[in-house]
Amino acid sequence: MRSLAALVLSASCAAAQPAEDLKILRNIVYSRPAGRKLLLDLYLPERGARPLPVVVWIYGGAWRAGSKDDGQTRAALWLTRHGYAVAAFNYRLSQEAKFPAQIQDARAAVRWLRRHGAGYGLDPARIAVWGASAGGHLAALLGVSAGAKDLDGPEADAEVSPRVQAVIDFFGPTDFLQMDAHALPGGMRHNPPESPESQLIGGPIQDNPDKVARANPVTYVYRDAAPFLILHGERDPLVPVHQSELLFDALRRAGVPAIFHKIAGAGHGGPEFSGAVVRAMVLAFLDEHLRGQPAGLEQK
Repeated sequence: MRSLAALVLSASCAAAQPAEDLKILRNIVYSRPAGRKLLLDLYLPERGARPLPVVVWIYGGAWRAGSKDDGQTRAALWLTRHGYAVAAFNYRLSQEAKFPAQIQDARAAVRWLRRHGAGYGLDPARIAVWGASAGGHLAALLGVSAGAKDLDGPEADAEVSPRVQAVIDFFGPTDFLQMDAHALPGGMRHNPPESPESQLIGGPIQDNPDKVARANPVTYVYRDAAPFLILHGERDPLVPVHQSELLFDALRRAGVPAIFHKIAGAGHGGPEFSGAVVRAMVLAFLDEHLRGQPAGLEQK
């Protein structure tokens, strides 16, 4: 078992940069809902034993902004220095399509990787997802809802499983109806009709509890869900840290392996989430669940 100090040193040596010998394949069509081309990028390290484990990065942006091309993907590209492939995909935003379009697209991306990944030197049996904020919500939902066929679109490749082997959730919403009750003073409010959550489901969240339940990761937690690593800033003004506490408690009650780290003083993202210690946690978690290398991460 490697010590956290050794992992920090390894992550620090890799810095936050992608592998120098990196093959990038851009704008691969992974799904066509209603004829709309959805695109995916692959970042493939030239070195490393094949087939490669894959980490799927999901960008944030309140489900109404963001893109695989807007720079957020760089948060995960340092993993290519450690022999991981990284995939990033575009999904339909809420002004184009309401929920469940976003999770339909995420499930389609995982299925595409599982069906076609071997042709790119990827291991279809070792897929993790990592997202922040709205991307963390979709990553968490992927991790707990593999069997929820009602979250599939009509174009779903039903012969292929959307199950993932590990989830990294950075400050994602998990139960929309509880957000305002636990918001920081002066923090963002989520009940109004113009909130990101209300816009996602197509109406004020308090008036649409059934639609909200369908979008909440906590709804779907079950014993065989994927293992989770959850990080959240204690002073997050946008997504209350209570959201991650709810998810972590639900996972633990169901017997799902989960690690939850609250970052003291941190807000909604920021440098606290990209330093060597956090990268070491991420790498250790992925190595344990995609490579079978016990990490010995401790709950904090």
